[in-house]
Amino acid sequence: MGVGFLEAVDQECLILEFSRRDIPFVATPRLPLPYKDERLRKTCSPDFICFHAIVIELKSVREIAPEHRVQVINYLKASGLRLGLLVNFGSLPKARIERLAL
Repeated sequence: MGVGFLEAVDQECLILEFSRRDIPFVATPRLPLPYKDERLRKTCSPDFICFHAIVIELKSVREIAPEHRVQVINYLKASGLRLGLLVNFGSLPKARIERLAL
């Protein structure tokens, strides 16, 4: 949609695009959080998991901050997956994508 829209708008657009392109995805999956051999009641939720293998986290900010990268890494740890994409729709002139891996 372009710069200036809320993250939720970008997420809805991606749901449509993934569906149109037959990309398998789960939107806002709930990932369990382990703590010392126990599972917490709280969960975390990345914006998408695609192809059962790639965590995708969306942002709509001027610049990606270190805590955004850490958030994706934490999602990777929680999901057991190895590859994450941090997609920022808030930067000019176009979206920026960072690849993060464990």
